[in-house]
Amino acid sequence: MFHVTFTMTSYREPRLEHLYDMHIDLEAPQVIGAAPAGHRQIFIVKGGTVTGPRLKGTVLPGGGDWALMRTDGAVQLDVRATLETDDGALIYTTYSGLIILSPDVLGRITGGEDVPLAEYYFYTNPMFQTAAESYAWLNQTIAIGRGKVIAGAVEYRVWAVSDPA
Repeated sequence: MFHVTFTMTSYREPRLEHLYDMHIDLEAPQVIGAAPAGHRQIFIVKGGTVTGPRLKGTVLPGGGDWALMRTDGAVQLDVRATLETDDGALIYTTYSGLIILSPDVLGRITGGEDVPLAEYYFYTNPMFQTAAESYAWLNQTIAIGRGKVIAGAVEYRVWAVSDPA
C-alpha cells in the first residue's frame, strides 16, 4: 500500500501569472431547453480578441459554449475555441467552469446591465493544445480564469498557475 504524509509546511500557495485578457462576441444562444440534466443553451463564438503579456491575437469564429443550467441553479460551462496569435500560431483551448448567480442577477445581465463581478461567481480552468514551438509551454500549463458576462459577449482574465518562487 502506498501512503504519503504531508505536513502543512509542505504546502505553499501557488503563484498566478497574468497570461491574457479575452473578449468574445457571441451569437444569440441556441436554446435546447429543459433536458434531463438541466436547461441547455449553446453559444457560438462570432470572434474576439486576446491581449496580454504572454498572448496576443484573435479568437476565431466557430467555437462555442455548450452551457448547462443545472437544477441547483449553477451554470456549468463546456467551452471550446481556437485562438490565433499575432504571429500566426493556432492554439486550441477548452475549459469548463461555473457561473453561480441569483435569478435577479441573471435577469439584470440578460437585460443588458453591467453587473459588478462581486455579485456573482464565474471561474474557469482553461487548458491548451498547440503544435507551435513558441507556445509549446501552454501544453503543460494549468490556468484559471475569471469571467464576466456582458450583453452579447463574455470577457475573461486568465492566469497561469505555477509553483511558488
